[in-house]
Amino acid sequence: MSSTEFAPGLVVQRFTPPLALADFKLIAFDMDSTLINIECIDEIADAVGKKAEVAAITEATMRGEIKDFKESLRRRVALLEGVPVSALQQVYDERLQLNPGASELVAACKAASLKVLLVSGGFTFFANRVKARLGIDFARSNLLDEADGQLTGRVVQQAWGDICDGAEKRRTLLEVASLLGASAQECIAVGDGANDLPMMGEAGLSVAFHAKPKVREQAMVAINEGGLDRLLELLR
Repeated sequence: MSSTEFAPGLVVQRFTPPLALADFKLIAFDMDSTLINIECIDEIADAVGKKAEVAAITEATMRGEIKDFKESLRRRVALLEGVPVSALQQVYDERLQLNPGASELVAACKAASLKVLLVSGGFTFFANRVKARLGIDFARSNLLDEADGQLTGRVVQQAWGDICDGAEKRRTLLEVASLLGASAQECIAVGDGANDLPMMGEAGLSVAFHAKPKVREQAMVAINEGGLDRLLELLR
């Protein structure tokens, strides 16, 4: 089935809108460049003049050219060694903004009784704050190791594992769905990069937001212009 431009900048394939939002029980969002406007790791790296170096690895990973997300993240986090922890707050205060339509879409989902999951290859420092800001129910992300007020260039092992990559995003979506008594078909997954494809592939509705070409091709909905709340044009 070929894709159709439902409205300018809004492409759908493999389903006929509208769908009922109330038929879903969970919506899962990637964070960096999806719910928020930045790639946090690139902006932290800017604090030590390594933004270009880190951003190049981020970009290649999101395009799917670096296949192993864990290896890519370790390489980037290693470059953050010695960054003062205060730089994280500075990035949050000065650079991080919610993407257009994020608040509206989350609010609409909550009003329709969906639970909201933030699942990110980014960092807990930002994920927890975005979670609180939007009233999100669940979050999973990577924890940066710190000592003496500085980042060590390592990621901390957590109960579920060390790095939230594409496989972990998929697992988290399914785990939270099962906690809610929901099937994968009752989940919506929203992302923009290659490591979002595993969870998007499981979900009943997959949404690419201003995404890489490979992600747009595989998603059921591609929002190529406008905000996240454009998804609501396809849901009643």
